[in-house]
Amino acid sequence: MLNKYAIVLIIILAFCSNTWAQEDKNSEDKEEVQTETLEELQVEANNIVSDPIDPLAPARAAFYSAVLPGLGQAYNKKYWKIPIVYAGLGIGMYFYLDNNKEYKRYRDAYKRRLAGFTDDEFYGTINDDGLREAQKTLSRNREISLLVTIAIYALNIIDANVDAHLLQYNVDDNLSLAPHYKINEFDNTGDLGITVNFKF
Repeated sequence: MLNKYAIVLIIILAFCSNTWAQEDKNSEDKEEVQTETLEELQVEANNIVSDPIDPLAPARAAFYSAVLPGLGQAYNKKYWKIPIVYAGLGIGMYFYLDNNKEYKRYRDAYKRRLAGFTDDEFYGTINDDGLREAQKTLSRNREISLLVTIAIYALNIIDANVDAHLLQYNVDDNLSLAPHYKINEFDNTGDLGITVNFKF
């Protein structure tokens, strides 16, 4: 009789230990699933936090470039563009000032000739018509230099604005545009195309 109770007790303990082991295993599996889910959420949260979209960034970059040329490029962290901006503005201003100085030389010489003096620096080499033509040419070149300088200043502002827009552009691997080449099995010719992938 005692042996029957011992056998029943051993069987009950075996089943109980098996269920305890299953509960421990299930709890470990649940913890692993919760850990994986938590890690996935953290990765998604990091992706969201690391790439915030600031709708005012392009306007801010354009404003900075309008106030001080090159400052918008510095705001966008495109420091290599700053020397290009200042080189363009510097060259434009150099040609404007040079043409303006030469224009004034020819204008002063022409005014002295109209006043009846013959002691200007161009006397004997350039006649009155030559002085008038030189003034027209230098005046036109001066205006073109000023327009080019203003255009470079405007391009500086536009570049900062567009660059700030493009910095926020989504270049995730889930969005892709790739060319592909495929052999057509029916007529044995090649098909060229573009594949657009959008993954959720």
